[in-house]
Amino acid sequence: MLRATATSRRWSGSSLDQNTRQAVTGSPCSPWSWAIAFNSDVTDEISPEHIAAGLPGTADLMVLVGNSWWKCAYAARGGNWPLAAFYARRVRSLQRRLAVVRPKYKERLERYETEMLGPVFTAIEALDRAAFDRAFATATDGANKQHVETGYGYISWKLPDEAPKDLDLGPRPA
Repeated sequence: MLRATATSRRWSGSSLDQNTRQAVTGSPCSPWSWAIAFNSDVTDEISPEHIAAGLPGTADLMVLVGNSWWKCAYAARGGNWPLAAFYARRVRSLQRRLAVVRPKYKERLERYETEMLGPVFTAIEALDRAAFDRAFATATDGANKQHVETGYGYISWKLPDEAPKDLDLGPRPA
């Protein structure tokens, strides 16, 4: 627990003059006034604004999408179809979350899921590497086209040249 003497020393040892202290705390006499004022809105109730502030932004979700998309591709290339399916589902799940957080993209994301991710899932289910590569390239091109159409043309995703090193991407025993 902090004591008033420690607080007094902190203020007296600082370079803040009385006017600055008053501007920061709202009171010339109490260095803790700012804490009381700052915490006056704290309650046990969670408001919609609190929830919104805790949600990830579009960029946060898209970083996760890109990472999952990369791992999906290399898992399929390595013959680890269950892992490729896991990451394809993760991409779909993240995009569905994005549609909730950013409803203005909902219809666009639903269309992308059907038209672009659908063939990726079909290729994974068939364990068809050639079909997967085609569907993956088409979906990647489609995502980059979406970036242009939504004003984010400076974002152009491409598959990294090297596979992720944090996963065993080879075939798994049944």
